[in-house]
Amino acid sequence: MGNKTVIVIGAVNMDICGRPDREPRMKDSNPGTVSFSPGGVGRNIAHNLCLLGLNVKFIAAIGDDVYGDSIFESCTKLGMDMHLSRRMSGGRTSSYLYVTDENGDMLVGVSDTDISASITPEYLKAHIKEINEADAVVIDANLTRETVAWIAENVTAPLYADPVSAAKAERLRPALGRLTAFKPNEYEAMSMTGESTSLFAAEALLREGVKQVFVSLGDDGIVAASDGEIIKLPCVTTEIANCTGCGDAATAAIIWRSQRAWHCRKRIGCHEGRRNVRRLLRNDKPRAVPGTYKLIRKNSALY
Repeated sequence: MGNKTVIVIGAVNMDICGRPDREPRMKDSNPGTVSFSPGGVGRNIAHNLCLLGLNVKFIAAIGDDVYGDSIFESCTKLGMDMHLSRRMSGGRTSSYLYVTDENGDMLVGVSDTDISASITPEYLKAHIKEINEADAVVIDANLTRETVAWIAENVTAPLYADPVSAAKAERLRPALGRLTAFKPNEYEAMSMTGESTSLFAAEALLREGVKQVFVSLGDDGIVAASDGEIIKLPCVTTEIANCTGCGDAATAAIIWRSQRAWHCRKRIGCHEGRRNVRRLLRNDKPRAVPGTYKLIRKNSALY
């Protein structure tokens, strides 16, 4: 298979992470480590797609400050084509400040991504021919609702989206009926749909027109839903360095898988389990494999 081209339209920011050495004490100063690294949902997805061997073009708004220079250089070194990104004279590059617990699980975050509003319909219109030549287009909810609606109406390539957060996920509603796949986490999915469980939320998103829904459940795995069937897959056991960005990596994996032939030779997990995911995405009937997944619903009947 030749390398496919994916265009990612979304946010890039400088991540500033504070991680305490031991269990944090609220409303107090905690000894620990503060680190800086390029991040942002769109950038993280693009980074993972590069690592997976796809050709990636990244469209983001970046300031002309020190953070912006560092981010632009790092993205280029990773292999991203940045010629469609917008450098904003006098603009303040997005930043994301978050604090984790001693194990690396995020406790709270604050995002400053207003510059992403500079990716407007007018800006994208000038590049629509190149965008529609891509094999897939990915957007994140740091874009404005107006821009998301324009993309849904004008982009003809297969469309994927990441909700970023429950607070921003609603911006994606104009595009739901155009999405090939959508991966919210459990909280985002329930917030968008008003449902009380990940299962019902996945079904509600299918009714909105999303073709494939993947609801991540943290260390409890993922619910994967397509027309007529929903399965639950467990997590792969591995050593975790930091949970931040796991959802972005999962989104990239879903997009990567959709761009590959079904006869992938690399062993990613249980062989039969992998076949079942393929069958799910093709809307075929999965086979029962104990311990690999749980068939939750079929044709709206509880199993």
